[in-house]
Amino acid sequence: MADITKDQKQPDGQVKAGADGQPRERSVRVVILALMIAMLLAMLDNMIIGTAMPTIVGELGGLEHLSWVVTAYTLATAASTPIWGKLGDMYGRKGTFLIAIVIFLVGSVLSGMAQDMGQLIGFRAIQGLGAGGLMVGVMAIIGDLVPPRERGKYQGMMAAVMAIAMIGGPLAGGTITDHLGWRWAFYINLPLGAVALAMVTMVLHLPKKQRTGARIDYLGAALLTVGITSIVLVTTWGGTEYAWGSAEILALIALGAVSLATFLYVETKAAEPVLPLHIFRSRNFSLMSVIGFLTGFVMFGAVLFLPLYQQSVQGASATNSGLLLLPMLLAMLAISMVAGRVTTQTGKYRLFPILGGGLMMTGLFLLSTMDTETSRLASGIYMAVLGAGMGFLMQITMLVAQNSVEQKDMGVASSGATLFRTLGSSFGVAIMGALFTGRVQDEMTARGGSQATEGSAQLDAASLAKLPDPVREAYEFAVASGTHAAFLLGAVVAVIAFVAAFFVKEVPLRGAGPAPAAGPEDTAKAKVAETV
Repeated sequence: MADITKDQKQPDGQVKAGADGQPRERSVRVVILALMIAMLLAMLDNMIIGTAMPTIVGELGGLEHLSWVVTAYTLATAASTPIWGKLGDMYGRKGTFLIAIVIFLVGSVLSGMAQDMGQLIGFRAIQGLGAGGLMVGVMAIIGDLVPPRERGKYQGMMAAVMAIAMIGGPLAGGTITDHLGWRWAFYINLPLGAVALAMVTMVLHLPKKQRTGARIDYLGAALLTVGITSIVLVTTWGGTEYAWGSAEILALIALGAVSLATFLYVETKAAEPVLPLHIFRSRNFSLMSVIGFLTGFVMFGAVLFLPLYQQSVQGASATNSGLLLLPMLLAMLAISMVAGRVTTQTGKYRLFPILGGGLMMTGLFLLSTMDTETSRLASGIYMAVLGAGMGFLMQITMLVAQNSVEQKDMGVASSGATLFRTLGSSFGVAIMGALFTGRVQDEMTARGGSQATEGSAQLDAASLAKLPDPVREAYEFAVASGTHAAFLLGAVVAVIAFVAAFFVKEVPLRGAGPAPAAGPEDTAKAKVAETV
């Protein structure tokens, strides 16, 4: 197996090319393969568990706490993301990354052994803690190994992992649950995790960090955790568990605002802030944080509501609805690979966020026009347009964010970009979900079929088949109306990303490439121009 040896590394942790350029290429690809397996762990888990949840509830009970199985994982992931990034910057990426994998696997084993819903929720939180370190670790290590100028050629691998998780997750979850039992939906992480641990241990060799006398910013980490937790709970509970104007939601909003305001003050005083505020002085980093948030908002909402529309309105099975997402995922994969190659060859990237924002906005608007008569071909074309837009944005946002900071801040830049995308997905699922649910229930009430959706706006295929024809038709119309509202909101959100993309500066990417690299004076001028 190819290895990255000490004589192939530069002092900043990047890997040098061999005499013919090949050893470096082979070594980096082996390391990135190991990283992609770890990335697949974090992404595949939620997709598999979603399919297994009905069986889990049937055995463990606790239906009223069902949402917490996902919420606990999401909260822990979001809250721990900036902390993992900072720990990697301070104490070294490899050790921190391996610890994250171990925590994730321990959480997986415990989740598979859970005897009641309370235990499962707690063990899922442990999983989430590890997952936060997996995503940040992958991005930060790639940032250390591969100069931004050359990073585009690996974008296709990341997009492929995402497509595998989104398509293969539900299929694998159903198969595992049906043949092995729901506990194996968690145990399946163990062989993948063991391979990732072995490969990362053997092939990844980064310069050891010199430990400094600075202490971890525990106060900042605690305040950020409270603030993020409050935000996620507001988006999760608002309009479902509690009314938006209820005392509980208002209290969470106040707690989140005070915690985050105090966090900003503390970060200006801390010796080693968990999220250094100076990185936001970079216009590009701030813009990529905003665009990443909006992309997460749109993408996870689309992945949630498209299968629901396909099952309820177009009559697809649960398995087929996953396969019907292929136009979106394949377009995202193809465009991500093309954008990565062009970025590597030319060093130019400013056009891609603009194209991505425009296509994402167009695709969402087209999806909002779907009704009960829309064919699968038409919806597939609409999804392909949306997928192309996300393909231009998914990896470019991380690339530009990392290129906007110094090497010593690579971890916090990666964790910051990941955090904003995670928060965006939480907001997107919650707000689009509330809008969808409200519209479906309103339409069903207006058409006299509200008893069919009592307590929930979502019906599975078996429940839908049992409805009388008039009620089923009313429900199909209501779902089409709900998806119209949700995707129209997504299109409005995408407009903001499209506009923000025009303000991105074309700062030269660090690292060698086919085109002439910028000189020291040019790079310094570009950095000044890019900083606001």
